[in-house]
Amino acid sequence: MFQMLPESEGKTVGVHAIGKLSDADYKAFLPELEKRITVYRHINLLVDLEGFEGWDLHAAWDDFTFGMTHWHHFEKIALVGDTGWEEMAASISNVLMGGEVRYFDLSQRAQAWAWIHGEQV
Repeated sequence: MFQMLPESEGKTVGVHAIGKLSDADYKAFLPELEKRITVYRHINLLVDLEGFEGWDLHAAWDDFTFGMTHWHHFEKIALVGDTGWEEMAASISNVLMGGEVRYFDLSQRAQAWAWIHGEQV
């Protein structure tokens, strides 16, 4: 499931991805991102991956298609996690996305939020 984080405000969205994500999770969450893209055109996204267990096949497709449709609407994406694949995903996404993508370890949540808000880290 996706859980919107209370720090979300304006063009900055924070979300905690928990467990194994499904198509229903994306159907519940993506309209909020699309609404903010409509209002702000470019958004910043922090994704906390603590407790994330992957996607089912349909959810993986949802994630991919949303990313390919809106790749140019993200100024910054912060991935917060504790596994090597998350750091690698940030590196690959940096090549594919219009904005900047950075990986932060779980112990660096505060720095991730600071970076998303435009502070120097």
